Amino acid sequence: MGFGSYDESEQQEVDADFDDDDAVKSGSNSHDGTIEFENGASSDELLDRLKEIKDEDET
Repeated sequence: MGFGSYDESEQQEVDADFDDDDAVKSGSNSHDGTIEFENGASSDELLDRLKEIKDEDET
């Protein structure tokens, strides 16, 4: 059989050997806290940098 060929006989039904109790619960690791950081730049500096980036995109 060549590369990329499809043969249904090669496909097997997988019998999953786990319960729903073993599955990862997506809501069990939720976080309700906050996060803060300081980048050391003022709002004016950030706005100036944004303007520079937009100007670069236009050229």
